[in-house]
Amino acid sequence: MEARNLRVSDAEREHVGELLQKAVGQGMLSLGEFTERMDTALAAKTRGELNVVLADLPGITLISDYEPPAYPASAGQSGYQYPAPGYQQPPVHQQVQYPQPQPYAGQSGPPAAGAYGAANAAIIRGRMSTVTRNGAWIVPPAVVIDTRMSSVTVDFTRAVMQTQIVHVSINDYASSISLIVPEEATVDMNDVEAIGGSASNKVRSGPQMGPLHVVVHGKVRFGSVTAKHPFGTTFRKFLGS
Repeated sequence: MEARNLRVSDAEREHVGELLQKAVGQGMLSLGEFTERMDTALAAKTRGELNVVLADLPGITLISDYEPPAYPASAGQSGYQYPAPGYQQPPVHQQVQYPQPQPYAGQSGPPAAGAYGAANAAIIRGRMSTVTRNGAWIVPPAVVIDTRMSSVTVDFTRAVMQTQIVHVSINDYASSISLIVPEEATVDMNDVEAIGGSASNKVRSGPQMGPLHVVVHGKVRFGSVTAKHPFGTTFRKFLGS
């Protein structure tokens, strides 16, 4: 099979997204061209389709061509031997690690990546999708948002909290993310890095002041993340209700 016809994984699509982001930073692509090429990359099924979006970008490394290993034939056999002699099967199950939620007192930055346990994190993933978490959902100590060109709403107003401090880790490309918190909650967004996008905090920030404190960190590329109260909160406060 030709290398260009091999199937690609999500990791390869995300790698190409990072290369396109690099091209924007170097002035080789406009934001409109970036969006079009990201659409193509996210929909690509083969390496040939994926490499098309990088072909005219000088200095941007293409995904290397795949060459199937040629195994020497054993005595009395012809052709390739599979698996090769000495081949070791990789482990089937590997536990994904996420940053460990910790209070920020005495820390200079967000928790290091790889410190969360999977049992302590809610994983929200979306690819060109609409994703909503609302109602009385169980909120663990950490929420990980991994999205591409999606619309995401995470509503904490009626959620069942397991901890007073919740860490939200974002890894996003070109999505719109809304974090809705109760009136008495506080949100810290100082460690959000917006690249060609926006990060807006419309609620009280700073140190923990109420029963819920949300600490947001991560990267938003050509998208937006907004922390806000439910619709009508300001109007109800004005009426004294």
